[in-house]
Amino acid sequence: MAMFEKMINLVVEYKHILILIIFRVMIITFNELRRIKDKLPSGSSQRIADELGIDVETVRNYFGGKHLDAKAGAGIHIEQGPDGGVVTLDDTTIFDAAMRILNEQK
Repeated sequence: MAMFEKMINLVVEYKHILILIIFRVMIITFNELRRIKDKLPSGSSQRIADELGIDVETVRNYFGGKHLDAKAGAGIHIEQGPDGGVVTLDDTTIFDAAMRILNEQK
């Protein structure tokens, strides 16, 4: 399944200071996101949570879990459709950490 990303650059001017904020948004199918999660070695959710300083339940929800006791939102939006639907990832930080772990295995 082909994935694609789009970069959105937002320029904000505040009191003569120019700040460039880059938002990374990724669109992927739900099943592809789950395949990536399933390839991760045991303990990866906890490792990602520790590295990023977030709750492990947030990481699990990012990959499609429904852990109601997560302290933060996962930043994903799921729309129904083929191949499990389309998932928009508002922030790819968790995804990037997962891909880094998978690349370490090679």
